[in-house]
Amino acid sequence: MDRTRIPSLNWLRVFEAAARTESFARAAAELNMSPPAVSQQVKALESHLGMALFTRQPHAVRLTEAGRAYLPSVQMSLVSLETSTAGLFGRAREERLYVQAVHIFAQGVLAPLFTDFTARHPDIALHITTGNAVEDFTHAFSDLKIIFGAPSAFGRAHDQLMGEMLYPVATPEIAARIKTPADLLAHPLLEVATHRAGWPHVFESLKLLGAGARVVMVDSTVMAAALAGHGAGIALARAPASDPIMRAQGLVPCLPGVAVPGLEYYHLVYPDPGTLRRPARAFRSWLMERVSALEPVSGGMS
Repeated sequence: MDRTRIPSLNWLRVFEAAARTESFARAAAELNMSPPAVSQQVKALESHLGMALFTRQPHAVRLTEAGRAYLPSVQMSLVSLETSTAGLFGRAREERLYVQAVHIFAQGVLAPLFTDFTARHPDIALHITTGNAVEDFTHAFSDLKIIFGAPSAFGRAHDQLMGEMLYPVATPEIAARIKTPADLLAHPLLEVATHRAGWPHVFESLKLLGAGARVVMVDSTVMAAALAGHGAGIALARAPASDPIMRAQGLVPCLPGVAVPGLEYYHLVYPDPGTLRRPARAFRSWLMERVSALEPVSGGMS
């Protein structure tokens, strides 16, 4: 068998849907197929390539290293074919748009606004994936990326979206015990390892030495909020992106009126404005409009 021959387009469509949803059942529902048919198509592609693309689990599938490496090329090829078809033969009934965002922005900003975008642009199928580490964004295909921090490593062009305001939050029971900044030190402080601005930055602004602070390191603000919601300590809200997450965990400000500006910003990143597809241009314009109304708050959740 010639493994360099281009696989069946249907195999590739099925592979892309299964990889994106991490489920043969969800891919089947999306493609109007049966789960056994999806499994059969994936097996045919794997047989053609001579390599497993997924590891099968009872209720999900996970990409192998080969599958993870193959996915961006498949997605890019499908998008290119879709765009060319729409351009030559009339706009497709629905165009796909792939957006990758840091988890807190996806959950705290994009999720609440998702239906607004789809209502305004019913002809665009918006697919959002999330990441947290640098490598999550460097090895995945997307039309647009929303990152936090230095944007130059992810694309040639970028738009600054918004900054953040930091303030301590905890369960109402713990927050009631915090009367002064020094009272923060009596509790575990949940610190996000990937952020430049954290508790030391807050301590400096509050003119608090922070000696003897008990710091618990986590990898995301979402995880810090989950732990704080269970009474494990005090987290830092990062408004406005974290507002829905903090509310969902029942967290309240510990020192109302106390907030510290962050050091970095969220950016929308892309290769070049001139190469953006129509759906990406529409999303960019919509997002810039919507985030302009999301101003960081000072020590309280809007």
